[in-house]
Amino acid sequence: MTAPLDSGAVDTTPLDPVPFDRMWAQLETVGRAPETGGYRRFAWTRTDHDLREWFAGECATRGLEVVEDRAGNQWAWWGDPDVTPGVVIGSHLDSVPDGGAFDGPLGVVSALAVVDALRARGVQPDVPLGVVNFVDEEGARFGVACAGSRLITGALDADRARSLTDVDGVTMAQAWRAAGRDPDSLGPDPEAIRRIGRFVELHVEQGKALALAPDGSDDLTDPSRAVAVGTDIWPHGRWRVDLPGEANHAGTTRLEDRHDAMLSLADVVHATRSYAVGLGCVATVGKVHVQPGGVNAIASHVTAWLDARGRSAPAVRATVEAVTAEAERLGGTVREESWTPTTDFDTSLVSRLRDVLPEAPLLGTGAGHDAGILATHGVSAAMIFVRNPTGVSHSPAESATAEDCHHGVAALTAVVTDLCTRKDAVPMRDAR
Repeated sequence: MTAPLDSGAVDTTPLDPVPFDRMWAQLETVGRAPETGGYRRFAWTRTDHDLREWFAGECATRGLEVVEDRAGNQWAWWGDPDVTPGVVIGSHLDSVPDGGAFDGPLGVVSALAVVDALRARGVQPDVPLGVVNFVDEEGARFGVACAGSRLITGALDADRARSLTDVDGVTMAQAWRAAGRDPDSLGPDPEAIRRIGRFVELHVEQGKALALAPDGSDDLTDPSRAVAVGTDIWPHGRWRVDLPGEANHAGTTRLEDRHDAMLSLADVVHATRSYAVGLGCVATVGKVHVQPGGVNAIASHVTAWLDARGRSAPAVRATVEAVTAEAERLGGTVREESWTPTTDFDTSLVSRLRDVLPEAPLLGTGAGHDAGILATHGVSAAMIFVRNPTGVSHSPAESATAEDCHHGVAALTAVVTDLCTRKDAVPMRDAR
C-alpha cells in the first residue's frame, strides 16, 4: 500500500490524456442519430446493451470485478467492498432524446481514467474503489428519472417500476424480459448500498456558471473555474398530465363544435410558464403524446409531462398545484410520477473535496442526479462539475473542452487519492 498522504498534499503530476481520449472516441458514435447529431441511448434497448457491454469490457481490461445489483446497475470493483465499504465514482451512459455527449458519459469515462491514473502513479487504494454505471438515469423511456438508483434505495417501488410504460406501451417488465432478464428480481438492494462508503459523481455542468467571470462576461480561460464542487440539488419532480378531448374530422367539424385536447394542452402550457415565473421556479412541458395522432384528426386525448424545480420546495409545489387546478378545470388529471426534495450533499465530504480542490468554486444545481438519490438515502455523496462553455445541456450542442475534461479527470484523481489513501479512509457512516 502507498503511504497515507498528508492533509492537503495532492499529486499534481500531469495526467496522461490518452486513456480518456481513447475511451471518449469509442463512445462517440454509439447511439448517435446522424440526422440531428444528438444521442438516443434509452434504457434496455440494443444501444443500451452495447453501452453496457462496452463498460464491462473496459472494466475487464483493468481487472475490475463487475457485478450487477437488483436494478441492473453495473458496479466494477478494485478491492472487496464486502470487507470494507468503498469509495465509488462514476455516473450513467443513457441519454435524453437527442441529448448531448457529455451528460453522464463524462463521469463514467473519467472514472475509468482515474483508475488508469492511479495505477500509473503506483497508488494502491487502502479501501476498495468502485466505478458505477447507473441504468436509466434520464428516465427517457419509462418516465422516472434516476430509476436505477431509486430502485435500489427503495425510493421507487418495484411493482410500480415493472408497470411503467414507454410511448409504445411496452412495460419495464416486458423490456427486461426482451433483454433476457427476470423482472421479478427488480427491487431494493441494501447489499449494494452497504458497499458504498462514499460516492463522488463527476458531471458536466448543466448551466454556465463556471463559464462566467465575476462581472458576468464569458471567461473560458480561468483554470480555477474548470471544475466546481457540488453542494446541493434543488427540489424537483415530474408529473403526468392527462387532458380529454373528442376525436373528429379536421376538415368537416366546425370550430365551435370541437372539443380539442390540444387547446387544453395550450392552456396548461401557458399556465405552467405563468405560474413558474410568478413563483420563481422553472417548469417545463417537454414531452407530449397525442391521440389519435393524425394530421387530419382532432385530438381525443393528450398526455403531457410536467417537469418543475426551483430553489424553494414550497414554491415548486405551489406551481404544480396551480397547474393542476388549471388542468382539472379543463377536465384533466395530474399525477405525480416522481419527487425529490432539496438534497444537501454530505457537508463533511464537501469540505474534504474543498481541501483537495481549494480553488474550485462551490456550486448548487437544479439538475437531478444519482448522487442526489443516494444522498437522500443517507449515503455520503458529493459531486464535481466540469465547465460547460455554453451552458447548453440535454441537447446536441452540449459541450466541454478536452482541456477541461482532462482537468476534471485530474481533479477526480486527486479526490480519490485523498479519500482512498488517508489513514481515515474507512468511511464513517452509520450502519444500515
